Amino acid sequence: MTELTQTQKDQLDAAAFRRLLKHLDANKDVQNIDLMILAGFCRNCLSKWYKAAADNAGIELSDMEARERVYGMPYADWKTNHQPKATQEQLAAFEARKHKEG
Repeated sequence: MTELTQTQKDQLDAAAFRRLLKHLDANKDVQNIDLMILAGFCRNCLSKWYKAAADNAGIELSDMEARERVYGMPYADWKTNHQPKATQEQLAAFEARKHKEG
């Protein structure tokens, strides 16, 4: 493997994260609960990780600002426009996954 400098790693990590956000934005029909069922993380997780990274770097950032970065809009707007109520099947699958992990 090519030896990358920390700066190169950081640049590539940042580019991959921006690409992930762009992909999620282009696929708003993919619901957070589906992401949680399949992958064990969702947009909310990403925003929490983003906030934690800001905290670790000493950067003042609110939870809502972190969510807006991940969602590309205020969370309330995204939720109103793109998040339908979870189905019983989704809720059951989510509970089953939680029990597998726990």
